[in-house]
Amino acid sequence: MPRPLAIIIGLILLVALGIAVVFPKYQNLNLLQLEVKEKEATLQSEKEYFSNLSEISEKLKEYEESLSKINSALAAEPRLPALFNFLQTAASQNGLVLKKIAPTLPSPLKEELVEEGWSPEIRETGINLVVVGSYSSFKNFLSTLEKTARMIELESISFSTSEEAGPVDFNLRIKIYSY
Repeated sequence: MPRPLAIIIGLILLVALGIAVVFPKYQNLNLLQLEVKEKEATLQSEKEYFSNLSEISEKLKEYEESLSKINSALAAEPRLPALFNFLQTAASQNGLVLKKIAPTLPSPLKEELVEEGWSPEIRETGINLVVVGSYSSFKNFLSTLEKTARMIELESISFSTSEEAGPVDFNLRIKIYSY
């Protein structure tokens, strides 16, 4: 076999062997580079996500006082004993006598409130109460109910007087909200 032909065949075999060894490594390198790019994209996406969370957290800190007021207005449960104590105290401080108090079971919100944007998790509890006293004392009592941190909604009021000039019976139906 002539020497130049042997050199050419040797070079071809060397190139073929080089390609056979190097090409799989080259493909593996390309796959690894692709994985690195995917990981970098995922990392960038996560950085943006956490950055966004940080910004939202900062914005929430601006509203921390308002959120704490909302949390106190919407208790995690009705806490009726504390509410009854508040109603008794408010009535007596305003010159009224709490004659009767009767709660109803907590119930889901009405559909129209949910449609207005209220959370369906919120429950409402009705309370019927009767207080006795003068009209001016009753006005002060209603003002106290309005100013409370608790979310209390006055649903109805009715009153009755006796023929004698004496204290008036005020019947109230209120609603409180809780989670």
